[in-house]
Amino acid sequence: MTGNKEVITGNDYKRMIAGAYSAFLLEYENINALNGDSLLDKKAGTHILRTIGAAAMSLRDLQAVESIGGVSKRVGSAAVLGARGNAGVLISQILRGIAKGLAGKYEASSSVFGKSFQYGVLYAQRAVNDEVERPIIITAKAVAKGAYNAVRANLPIAEILTEAIKAGGIALSHAEHKCGFVDAGAKALMVFLQGCRNGLDGYYVSPVMLFSSGFKTSHDVPNPRYDMVYPYAVSCRMERCRASKADLAKMLKPMGKVIVIKSEGRDILLYLHTDYPGNMLEQAVDWGTIKDVTIQNLAMPHNLKSVDKTMLDVAMLAIADDEASAQQLEELGAIAVITDDKVSGPSVGDLINLIHSDIAKNYIIIANNVDNSLVMAQAKRLLNNNIEILYTTNLAEQLKVIKCFNPELELKDNIKNMNAALNG
Repeated sequence: MTGNKEVITGNDYKRMIAGAYSAFLLEYENINALNGDSLLDKKAGTHILRTIGAAAMSLRDLQAVESIGGVSKRVGSAAVLGARGNAGVLISQILRGIAKGLAGKYEASSSVFGKSFQYGVLYAQRAVNDEVERPIIITAKAVAKGAYNAVRANLPIAEILTEAIKAGGIALSHAEHKCGFVDAGAKALMVFLQGCRNGLDGYYVSPVMLFSSGFKTSHDVPNPRYDMVYPYAVSCRMERCRASKADLAKMLKPMGKVIVIKSEGRDILLYLHTDYPGNMLEQAVDWGTIKDVTIQNLAMPHNLKSVDKTMLDVAMLAIADDEASAQQLEELGAIAVITDDKVSGPSVGDLINLIHSDIAKNYIIIANNVDNSLVMAQAKRLLNNNIEILYTTNLAEQLKVIKCFNPELELKDNIKNMNAALNG
């Protein structure tokens, strides 16, 4: 039997992600209403919608012809940093695993595409590392097996997705029969896959066009523009820079976040978190002579490099539920982290950007509930040597451990004392 010659392109994958976002836009509130206990996530639908929103927004300005390896890498990186809530982290790891399976490919055969789902399942499993598998992982395994069998049957790519969805649907039904309810995480995975299938056929709505057109709803739909992430840290040295620092700041501001402009002798050091490194470098050519360019993917494990002088050896970042909680946390010396919407909690990228702001050399992140435990863990995986996590579950526990913090002690000693207070 000859192999299936059909291929999937970068544009196909882009449509799939747009389709997944469109599907969640319709279903996220229904998923919120399901049982999210297996994920310890009460807003699984919202968290996945915002995670996929970050992934979809990363593709908004891509050229017509892009490799599927490049598109999937951009999607995976944006999802990892844009992940919110435990449910969002698991979906982000599935997308990261798919990107691993498609790495280096201009186009992907049905066989390669089917195998990429197996990477997605593996990465999601690593993120939770549970002895007892959660329904979303069980369903994901069934999806991967369905895709594998479809590839062996030499089916077209669209039918591979269809068979994967059928296999996942059977697993979801079995889980519902066993547990007596529909699991939010497993259902969310099926909505994601069905959205990808619809997107492949061209049935989707662009998140950019949707909100630019004045889209109205009877409830508060998160605008994906607020979920944009900046996965690449770009730094360079400018010789004979013709632009003033003030003008450099104005020109860099629209390109990203965490902007550092620092004089070093006659040179200017520039540092920026951005989603399109080429934009900065293209403009920088006009500012002076560029040297020592480095580009770092913040969605991959990396070391925290001080760009500017840090103020503290150890800083406490405490996730706050609201302004009143933030005030109490800051009165005890913590840096309160509260998101603009005050609904979903911080994304992984929010924490990474703050940590890269050179406030301190090391950080203690103090959680506020269990819904974001995997967000904290994902941030730690990316900056393992500079972060410790305290998995507190409410404001009272946060205040209790913060009172034990001693700025004169090293990171490991503070963590030991704070954990003792939490568990005492």
